[in-house]
Amino acid sequence: MNIGVYGFGAIGRLIAKSAFERGLEVSAVIDINPELVGRDIGDILGLGERVGVRVSSDPKALRGVDVVLHATGSYLDRVYGQLVKSIDAGADVVSTCETLAYPYYRYPSLARKLDARAKGRGVTIIGTGINPGFLLDTLVIAVATPLGVVDRIHAVRSLDAAKRRLPFQKKIGVGLEPGRAKELLGKGEITGHVGYAESVLLIADAAGLELSRVEEGQEIVVADKPVESHGVRVGAGLNLGLTGYGVGFRDGREVVRVEFRAYVGASEFESIVVEGPNGSVEWRSTGTPGDVGTASVVLSVAEAIASQPPGLALMTDLIPFRIRFT
Repeated sequence: MNIGVYGFGAIGRLIAKSAFERGLEVSAVIDINPELVGRDIGDILGLGERVGVRVSSDPKALRGVDVVLHATGSYLDRVYGQLVKSIDAGADVVSTCETLAYPYYRYPSLARKLDARAKGRGVTIIGTGINPGFLLDTLVIAVATPLGVVDRIHAVRSLDAAKRRLPFQKKIGVGLEPGRAKELLGKGEITGHVGYAESVLLIADAAGLELSRVEEGQEIVVADKPVESHGVRVGAGLNLGLTGYGVGFRDGREVVRVEFRAYVGASEFESIVVEGPNGSVEWRSTGTPGDVGTASVVLSVAEAIASQPPGLALMTDLIPFRIRFT
């Protein structure tokens, strides 16, 4: 499989490096950072040798690749043009854009346009990653499948932000004054987590369930005393990170809840609780490395996407599992 990488930031580089480790060919890389353009990707990735592929700022360099792995932004309206250029290169597209995981919720018009354009070019496009794309939706569906019929699903992901890279810490406002963190979060200048509703709607899609309402929200976590974890110290009264949720309702009853907790000192785990008329299932992990997980999920989907019909796909189109709510 011949790969092109669109966006060579931290995640794009990890995707490329993981692709090499899997024996895949990376033949084109796109980025607009002038510090990267023109450099051999082997040097950037620290592979110890040059691979003969240089970073280009021109998306036309993607022509001839089998699949584009896109990792530049979270909001579909901001990366739509990049996705169109990837499709027009005649390649399948796997994107880490969180709102592309279920684009019909926030961007129904753009979703229809992408679907039509992909079908016109005979390619497939999908949004995925570790979250949304796997931990709080695809994995949840798989865990719920043995029950067949369910009443309610509650999934949680919790991570210690001190163990994550600096850009992630900045994205959740670690160390900021609470008032400033709230202000920036409200303005969207720090995004926190993006994709609560998308995860809820993917679960509903696997159940053929039409939700009557979807809610989501985030709030900061203020340290009541100094907190130090993995070399990161946050003083009392400052922002440790955030917690957030997405909830799906049917006829006024909560049927799906997903939660994300990301702050300095938080416990590391994922938990999934599925309740049904025939019993319940509880699954729990000791935590998942998010960046490595994102690269792994993206590459796994890239290797499977050729089996999908042209157009805009969802993770629920790739997996065979289906559930039903009472």
